[in-house]
Amino acid sequence: MVKKETLAEQAFNLIKKDIISGKLAPAEELPEKKLAQELGISRTPVREALTRLAVEGLVELSDQKIATVASFTEEDAMHFMEIRALLEVYNLEATFPLKGEVFMGIRENLDAQLKAITDGCYEEFIDLDREFHLLLAGGNPNPKLRALIHSVNTGVNRAFLVLSNTLKLSAMEAYEEHRRIVDALETGVIEEAKIQMTHHMKNIARRIKGYYLEEEEK
Repeated sequence: MVKKETLAEQAFNLIKKDIISGKLAPAEELPEKKLAQELGISRTPVREALTRLAVEGLVELSDQKIATVASFTEEDAMHFMEIRALLEVYNLEATFPLKGEVFMGIRENLDAQLKAITDGCYEEFIDLDREFHLLLAGGNPNPKLRALIHSVNTGVNRAFLVLSNTLKLSAMEAYEEHRRIVDALETGVIEEAKIQMTHHMKNIARRIKGYYLEEEEK
């Protein structure tokens, strides 16, 4: 039996889609009343959706509970990338070797990533990309470290990649980088896996800097 989406889930998905597509621009205000009218629902599910989007880093909530589409500086992005690189590389060492069932889940995730890219479903790819890194961290015995990796992957840095409108270019690059990390892990060469993860983090940073350079030249 297929679970029916709640009104809050519907609102979350619709607003998220508009943010990813660029229909809703960075720093644009998201008035609950206006969104509720546009979606044909009450303000309560809209409020729930905005709170959830804030957790994912796509929306910012002020002290007055005014919601705006998240915006990011290059400095913010680089700071988060520095933290993420340290966590992701260390996590590989802390969880090596991965169990067979973990590899199975990761391989299934990679297949789904490629299909999403081939089908042009970049919103789905974003979720799979995040899931990939969470699967790698799933076997870490340190719950605090798992939580940090989850936060970095679903927070400002991940949201920046969504808002950068570079997904068509970067999705296949990211997929190939993911695949090389997994190939190294499966062959049992942890140092090579760490090298590949480091390359992946550096390439994400490069793509972020490229986005800001393009924005400056507009």
